[in-house]
Parts: sequence; structure tokens; C-alpha cells
Amino acid sequence: MKINEEKIQQCLQSAAQRSESEIWEILTKARKLEGLEADDVAALCSISDPDLLGELFRTAREVKDEIYGRRLVLFTPLYVSNLCKNDCAYCAFRSSNRDLNRRALTMDEIAAETSALVDEGHKRVLLVAGEAYPRDGFDYILRAIDTVYSVKRGSGEIRRVNVNVAPLEEVDFKRLKQHNIGTYQIFQETYHRETYAKVHLRGAKTDFDWRLEAMDRAIAAGIDDVGIGVLFGLADWRFELLALQQHIHHLEKRFGIGPHTISVPRLEPATGADLASNPPNPVSDLAFRKIVAILRLMVPYTGIIMSTRETADIRRETFALGVSQISAGSRTNPGGYSSADKKAAAQFSLGDVRSLDEVVADVARLGYIPSFCTGCYRLGRTGADFMDLAKPGEIKRHCAPNGLSSFLEYLMDYGQPKTQETGMVSIANALETMDHEPRQRAQAMLEKIRAGRRDVFC
Repeated sequence: MKINEEKIQQCLQSAAQRSESEIWEILTKARKLEGLEADDVAALCSISDPDLLGELFRTAREVKDEIYGRRLVLFTPLYVSNLCKNDCAYCAFRSSNRDLNRRALTMDEIAAETSALVDEGHKRVLLVAGEAYPRDGFDYILRAIDTVYSVKRGSGEIRRVNVNVAPLEEVDFKRLKQHNIGTYQIFQETYHRETYAKVHLRGAKTDFDWRLEAMDRAIAAGIDDVGIGVLFGLADWRFELLALQQHIHHLEKRFGIGPHTISVPRLEPATGADLASNPPNPVSDLAFRKIVAILRLMVPYTGIIMSTRETADIRRETFALGVSQISAGSRTNPGGYSSADKKAAAQFSLGDVRSLDEVVADVARLGYIPSFCTGCYRLGRTGADFMDLAKPGEIKRHCAPNGLSSFLEYLMDYGQPKTQETGMVSIANALETMDHEPRQRAQAMLEKIRAGRRDVFC
């Protein structure tokens, strides 16, 4: 595929001519849960009037609640290696960073990391590696996935491994699929070709098209769920949203499915990468909130991921703007969960360093349901089947009961006393707002958890 930069610039230039009444019409259209066209997205990017901004944010909240309800899925990244052959100007793992202590975890160390995460209550991880592997090559990643799944700690385990690794040939994507992964995730970083060339200095990552077409190869290889994203701060955020939309439309046209998730990381300081502290196109907090809200209206069915790059306050604000998945208790260095030196060799600075339990308690206090559910993956609700449920808002009939079941399991097995107290109130409030049929299902599942069953989902 190709990104049509000329069309994007035309859309952005014409956006300023859209009237206030036209903006209201776009927001009304967005409530139909059918997505938006490029001209609509460009027009929303241009909003500055406080009343229109307020309506944009309200509309995003309504659409998110209609599709996914009040649940927020929690996960954490598991960095297994910081070996990398690329020289990316914004990343601490860049090959030219001679001060970085390089390491690839052994399988025993990966098991120790996994054990530490399971003991905190995690059920979903995103396995991350730099774009170079130890002597056994890509097999290292496959063995790492198997190792994560092998760890059992009483009733605790990681039930879903999503993966963020270098773009692969189709044959290796097929091998990845065979190892029972959930979502394959990779970011283009920036869709602006000239900017891309300026910040990717050496290594395989300099090939813009090879990276852009990675999702085509992954889906062709049978991976149903893929996750894309932009590293905001490299190029004009308005351009990135419209280019992201072109990428999504390409996937929908060719394969009938769009991305399962979209991530919205902003540049944060990184050791040995001055550009990360001085973004070429800084994104203000207000612009960042607009990005999340517009994405929710642009692709209503897609999960939007908010990482711990952002502060707790910014994360809280985005929950009401369309975010449906968050990382919690994160470390971005290999060995960060189980080793004594938990802050060494991190890929970037974290804005939210709270523990998983602290994040869970905060999410519950805000009226959301922290969810550790992995039911869709194991029941085959992936790819087109997931989209068929998500697009009309039917997926929340499964998400709501599963979210409550997995949340109660966390509270009983791992929650601190105050978190348990807050969580039980949150569960009771959620049940009161549910329709009759999903509420009955949820109550039956919760009784099974209270009776000692684990991993109950529908």
C-alpha cells in the first residue's frame, strides 16, 4: 500500500473552511458508530472552540460506552531483550547508544519475570523485544512465548501473550501464529515518509515500506488480530491521524478487518536519545486528548491503548475519551520485574509508575471495571468475528460479564484490602446498570468465582 500524502494535505487545507454547523453534523454522524471519512477527521482536528471541544469529548465517551461499556482491559509489557540493530533517533535501545547495558533474558529469567507478574495478578502481557535476536534468531521469541505460557503459580497464570517484535516474513508470521499469540502489534512510528527517513538512521527499520506492509503479511499468514500505532511527536499529529486512517481502510478493503487495537504513545525522554526530549512536533495535552477522542469516532470498533508513558492524571482524562485498554505496573527494561536493578536500561521514561493494585483501585474508584479477560481469544471471537460483534456494540454483552468475573478473581486472589473494598462496590454498581440477560450471566459467573472456580468466561 501507499500513503497518499497529497490527499492528506488537501484534507487538512480544506478543514478550516468547515462551518460550526458542519462540525455538529459530523459529531451527529459519529454517534451512528459507522466511523468517519477523511474530510470529517480533518475537520475535527481543526476544532478549537471550547463548546465544540466539549461536544467532541462527550461524543467520544458516548461511543466508547456504547461499544465497550465501562470496562478497561489491563495488561503489562514484558521486555525480554534490548538487543537492536536499528539506530532510531528517539529510542534508548538504538544501536549507537554505547552506554546501554545490552541483554537478552534467558528462558529461566523470562520465567522469573513471568512469575513476578503472575504474583501481582496479571493475566495478559505484551512481549516486547528489540529488533535483533540472540544466536538462535527468531526461535528465541517463539521459545520466550512458550516459556511465558508455561509458568503456573497456584491458580495464577498468563492467559494471553500479545507480541511486539520486528516485522517478519510471512512464513515466520505463520510460525508466530502457531504459538498461540493474541494480537501482533507493531507501530509505523510515523507515516510521514520524509520524517521517517530522518529519524531512522540505520538498520532494517530504515525500510518504510517493509514496515508499512507488515500487517498485510501478518493477516495473510493467519494472524486475526493486529495492533497498529503512531509515536506522536515525530510529525504533525493531524497528518498522522489521516495516514493512520488510510492504513486502516487498506486493511479493511483487502482483508475485511481493521486493526484490533491502536496505540497512541507520545515521545518521552530516553537515555542516549536527545530527540526524544525535544520532539520535532510536540503534542500538547489538549491535542493529545483530541487525538484519543477523534480516533474513537474514526474507528469506533477498535481498542485504543494508553500506556504508562503518560502520567496518571492524563491517563484518567483519556479513559473518558475512548481508551479501552491500559498498561499498568509497567517496566520497559529486560529483567525489570524480578531483578534487583529494576530501573536500568529502560527504553523510555515512564509517567505512571504506580503498581498494578494502585491502578486497579484508581480505575474502580472512577467507576470503570478493571478487566483481565481473555475470553474472546479462546472462544474464537477474533478477526472478522470480533468485528461483527464490536461494530454494532454487541461485544459489550460479553465484555461486561467477563470483565466482572476476571475483576472479582483479581480482588479475591491479589487485591489489597482497600482495593477489595472499592472493587466490591464497583462490581455491585456495575451489575445494577446491566441489562437483564447479561446481568444474570454475570451473577452466575461471579458465584462460580466466589465458590473457588477460576478463569470463568463466556
